[in-house]
Amino acid sequence: QVQLVESGGGLVQAGGSLRLSCAASGRTFSDYAMGWFRQAPGKEREFVTTISRSGGVTYYADSVKGRFTISRDNAKNTVYLQMNSLKPEDTAVYYCAAAWGSTTTMRGGQSDYWGQGTQVTVSS
Repeated sequence: QVQLVESGGGLVQAGGSLRLSCAASGRTFSDYAMGWFRQAPGKEREFVTTISRSGGVTYYADSVKGRFTISRDNAKNTVYLQMNSLKPEDTAVYYCAAAWGSTTTMRGGQSDYWGQGTQVTVSS
């Protein structure tokens, strides 16, 4: 089992920034591709971004490309999501995710493990 705990959500004005963190425990962190998904009220959960086990490869949804940056620190078992130029449509619960092996599973909208989620609210 992999346990994932997110932090860093909150309320921010449009154009502002937030940094989410996700601390992982339970298994070898570097064996897992990591990522972030989000779910807005009344909508299905959607893929946001994923990063490879080494951190050398990243993928982003078109809606966040150029504004969000995913990174990871394998020594700290932590993955980060830096969110800049936030828009009201970014308002959602953000979920950290872990998938064994490559990023393929997450790019397909799935994951092996999920965090409990952290709320991000962007006011206009």
